[in-house]
Amino acid sequence: MTLHIQYRNDKYDYVTSQALDRLIGQKEVKKFYRPSEKKWIDVDVDRTRGMGGGLYAGIERRQPVQ
Repeated sequence: MTLHIQYRNDKYDYVTSQALDRLIGQKEVKKFYRPSEKKWIDVDVDRTRGMGGGLYAGIERRQPVQ
């Protein structure tokens, strides 16, 4: 899938989702357009893939792997 992005230098481009992951990891992307939500996602403010939910301190409810 090709996504519309805005770099930190305010230039725009289209990249693949794999390239987006790499660019976010390298902190080169300011925003990208998420078509499913029909809005721009600010990588410094909004949740992005791979952010995780932090540590969970509750009871483990998943079945153990055998």
